[in-house]
Amino acid sequence: MEPRPEALAAVELQTAVLVRHFEMVYRRTGIHDDLDRAEYLLLRTLDESGPQDINTLAASLGLDPSTAGRQVSALQAAGLAVRSPAPADRRRSIVTPTPEGLRQMKHVQQLRAECVADLLTDWSDEDVHALGAMFDKYNKSVATRYFTSAPPLAGSARPTAST
Repeated sequence: MEPRPEALAAVELQTAVLVRHFEMVYRRTGIHDDLDRAEYLLLRTLDESGPQDINTLAASLGLDPSTAGRQVSALQAAGLAVRSPAPADRRRSIVTPTPEGLRQMKHVQQLRAECVADLLTDWSDEDVHALGAMFDKYNKSVATRYFTSAPPLAGSARPTAST
């Protein structure tokens, strides 16, 4: 069953507003002063999934490998991640977060959680769980569409994420 056009229009508008609000929170808080969003997400991914090569890391985040490589180089220069040769293929390097990288990521994670908790303080637990489930479902749809070899929608180019 196809969603009604007015329901899709409401979702489209609310996602536009949501992106604007995410940007406002980013600008009006100090959450990402020391660790930007790209660094945070790379370190969070490495913490959850373990050390990875650049191609695997790029694929898991929907990034071009060259973008992921540049972001990892920035992490490495800041002492937040290290690269080491892959045991099976020394031409590949494995990216591992440093203890300092994990410490900073955990700090940002805590600040982000506090911000969300503050914004949703008057929401019921049921509503918070429902929002989390809907974000998860939406993010999985995006990943299925853009992180795989599925062709882009007609009239649109496949985006290459930078953050």
